[in-house]
Amino acid sequence: MKLPKAKRLNVEKYVGGLGALKSTKGKIKLSANESALGPSPKAIKEYIKVSKNFKRYPDSNGSALKEIIAKNFNLDKKKIILGSGSDEILELICRSFLKKNDEVIVPKFSFIIYRMYSKKMGAKVIFAKEENFKISIKNILSCVSKKTKIVFLANPNNPTGTFIDKKEIIFLRKNLRSDILLVIDDAYCEYIKNKNYHSGLKLFSKYKNVLITRTFSKAYGLAGLRVGWGYGSKDIVDSLNKLRPPFNVNRPGLLAAVESIKDKKWLKKEIKHVIKWRKIFYKVFQELKITTNETYGNFFLLKFNNVKLSSGFIFNALLKAGILVRKMNIYGIKNSLRVTIGTSKENKKFISEIKKLL
Repeated sequence: MKLPKAKRLNVEKYVGGLGALKSTKGKIKLSANESALGPSPKAIKEYIKVSKNFKRYPDSNGSALKEIIAKNFNLDKKKIILGSGSDEILELICRSFLKKNDEVIVPKFSFIIYRMYSKKMGAKVIFAKEENFKISIKNILSCVSKKTKIVFLANPNNPTGTFIDKKEIIFLRKNLRSDILLVIDDAYCEYIKNKNYHSGLKLFSKYKNVLITRTFSKAYGLAGLRVGWGYGSKDIVDSLNKLRPPFNVNRPGLLAAVESIKDKKWLKKEIKHVIKWRKIFYKVFQELKITTNETYGNFFLLKFNNVKLSSGFIFNALLKAGILVRKMNIYGIKNSLRVTIGTSKENKKFISEIKKLL
């Protein structure tokens, strides 16, 4: 008897930050770049309120959330698209703009979702070499061909934590053909305070060949509710909305996201906490001779080439102590781990355990 067969896709499976755990009970999870302090209390209150009426469908257009995003960032609400996390928007981009044998350029060490969704559409992924774990605009431009359709960039970058300064990224956009879509992932933009950095939204909100994505999963602490958004030209957003399923963002997520934007004090508290612990972590890593970058996200990429123990040994030892960090094998970075900044209690425990090892 013949059965239906799914088409075969040459795409690696995404392994999330919980991949090594059978249970999270009693564990410290520093593997997924989640918010250190969690959601705004006002967002939690709204979630509890709406939970009493889960039988209702969400607003398919997400009008209230679009309104407050537009007001908060001085944008045109007609050019905003909402997604079930920014991941969904990235997938819609690939579905809308790519066909078989097209080419997509991504930095060598970048968010794995870019290449996964591109390959699903049959596109060829071209990796632009980085220099000292920093995205090279020169190398990206050297990869451009007649087949190039999209360039994906996260700024600050995941998993390296480095950023592209505003002059470089402006140079990139000016030197890309107008028919190449530049996608700038602003997922970690809230955490960076540097005079040479401007978010994609600040630089390119008026350009017709640039799409900017943002998420409520990081600084706003709503990773479990899956809410993200994108901003681009009306033509681009309209094309994505044709593929976007109705009711793609859940009702609690939409309403909690509105309250998250309103609660600016909580966002400032999260950012202040992360910046404080970035300084502490960086000093500890230097003392232990762990190679790392000066990071601009809520995480560190740690390289263990100059210490006596391998990343695999350290990963397992930390796991045994109840701390989960992220292996970097899937990103192609050898002998390395990525650690997220957690609560003060979690951070102290992590520092204590890694000092015991090194």
